[in-house]
Amino acid sequence: MMVEKVPSSSLAMQSPARIDRRSELARARGDSSLRRLDRVTTTPEVLQVANQFATELPELSLPWQAEEAPDPRVLVLNKSLAVELGIDPETLRGEDGARLLAGNLVPAGATPVAQAYAGHQFGGYSPRLGDGRALLIGELTDRDGRLRDLHLKGSGRTPFSRGADGRAAIGPMLREYVISEAMHALGVPTTRSLAVVATGRQVRRETDLPGAVLARVASSHLRVGSFQYVAASGDVDLLRRLADHAIGRHHPEAATAENPPLALLEAVATSQADLVARWMLVGFVHGVMNTDNMTISGETIDYGPCAFMEAFDPATVYSSIDTGGRYAYGNQPLVAEWNLARFAETLLPLIADDQDRAVELATQALGTFRSRYGAAYATGLLAKMGFASGPDDAVAVDLGEQLLVLLRESHVDWTSGFRALGAAARGDAELFRGLFVDLPGIDAWLHRWRDHGPDADLMDRTNPVYVPRNHLVEEALDAATAGDLAPVHELLAAVQHPFDERPGLERFAEPAPQDFGRYTTYCGT
Repeated sequence: MMVEKVPSSSLAMQSPARIDRRSELARARGDSSLRRLDRVTTTPEVLQVANQFATELPELSLPWQAEEAPDPRVLVLNKSLAVELGIDPETLRGEDGARLLAGNLVPAGATPVAQAYAGHQFGGYSPRLGDGRALLIGELTDRDGRLRDLHLKGSGRTPFSRGADGRAAIGPMLREYVISEAMHALGVPTTRSLAVVATGRQVRRETDLPGAVLARVASSHLRVGSFQYVAASGDVDLLRRLADHAIGRHHPEAATAENPPLALLEAVATSQADLVARWMLVGFVHGVMNTDNMTISGETIDYGPCAFMEAFDPATVYSSIDTGGRYAYGNQPLVAEWNLARFAETLLPLIADDQDRAVELATQALGTFRSRYGAAYATGLLAKMGFASGPDDAVAVDLGEQLLVLLRESHVDWTSGFRALGAAARGDAELFRGLFVDLPGIDAWLHRWRDHGPDADLMDRTNPVYVPRNHLVEEALDAATAGDLAPVHELLAAVQHPFDERPGLERFAEPAPQDFGRYTTYCGT
């Protein structure tokens, strides 16, 4: 994939006109229809929060306040994450903790802001997106000295809401909590969920639903869309400050490179190649890989219409809005590369003064994505088959390619299929064989595979027993919406320890029943 000159980029669909970001944000600050009275109090007792993003890049955010929650109540709290952040979990469970997690109690030192960014959504450029229902409270320093964002989702309207109410319902917020924690347990870089807080207010969607706010933790919320927003303004000084901020926050090794912006591009491409390979290996379908949903840190963000693939099929799509299959499971590596090309285009003025030279350098850097992704995916697939060898092992790689064909032809469940293969490595192949229509084909494959000496213990460490099965997620969210959180906690107990098979959790390892039908997910806005 080539990086194109800016502003004329065929891959970028249509280059945005330059935008005066300072004037735009000034207009938003003066929007009296959205301005709130300052009714938020501060507390030094619960936690200390910095305001680095708000201070260093004020052009990219608006100070804002969360909508008042009439009766905030903590529904789910991630105690282990709270401890990791140096926060007393019991303090968060109290009245002040609930108000803080809903955005109505501002920690000492915090400057809550709605972040500005742009983005390509399903291939079409939107010059002004931003946090339409979210606020960055500020940055925490965790026990390992790492800076982590504390971010609220569903906290009410902001100047970026574009007519929406800025609220969220309990179901979609619990979905993000469950799936992000499952991804973390699977070893996939991801934003984390600290808590879901009921607001005590109904949210109108197709029906009235109980409202909630998700407290999310991330290495940062910098996105490709953040760079697109600044690049469209033509403000090279601001672009350089943003790049320096991203380097300092996520890729400090780039600061000492001969060409730091180019090194930043290479680092982001590497992290995204590794991330998407991990998605593919666990059967995760993001569903909405817009450029505003691709982080500079390499973490998974925004669990809207996402799901885990069951029967293996590269064409798998779950999102109700992805009617053309742009973000299908098998397209995810190509989309990631496309998004990275958009990121590369924003950095051209920093990479070199001569645009032709900048394009050449950026294209070379982007060219590493495919090889990096291919190596990461091949190594991971070999581990799923029990081989510690790398992608240079031609026989093992051929076995992997053949297995994918057999899995697809027989519509084998991705997760339970690989787990059954682990039993085959210990001598019991009948469960695995029974998943296939082409028995002569799978028997021939098994014969070659055994000759290669698969490691059953490696397979058990690599292939999960439990993922958030789509029918179980829906079952848990429906129960929670009706006031019963027990199924959510049961599902969390399974997926937070995905590799440890435990008695009594058999239903969490089984594919959806046939009467579940075709699964469709929605963005939850």
